[in-house]
Amino acid sequence: MSLTDLKRKKPKVDRSKISVEDFIADANNYASGKPTLLAGQKSKPPKRGLDKMTTKSYRHATFTLTEASIAQLDEIAKESGIAKSKLLRILIKEFYDKSSGEQGHILQRRKDDHL
Repeated sequence: MSLTDLKRKKPKVDRSKISVEDFIADANNYASGKPTLLAGQKSKPPKRGLDKMTTKSYRHATFTLTEASIAQLDEIAKESGIAKSKLLRILIKEFYDKSSGEQGHILQRRKDDHL
């Protein structure tokens, strides 16, 4: 490694001076996941995915789906704005909550569609 590898690529950002109270308030906002308030600095948008607390109740799973099912799931997700994994959880719960007779009827209808 040469000294040119250590050369700064981007110029330093000129930060404006702030008061101690503003700094502390902004640190509290950062700690609670709120956008930062300091002028001249861009804050990252809050994450929309699963956080560390909710991931404990989920497990990663791999399924094989047909191209048609994937296309339908993509379309539903785009139209509803709901994540595909959440849609699948909703659909599984809906099917699970049906009576065994209703489940059997749905399964038989799907079986007949594929013959």
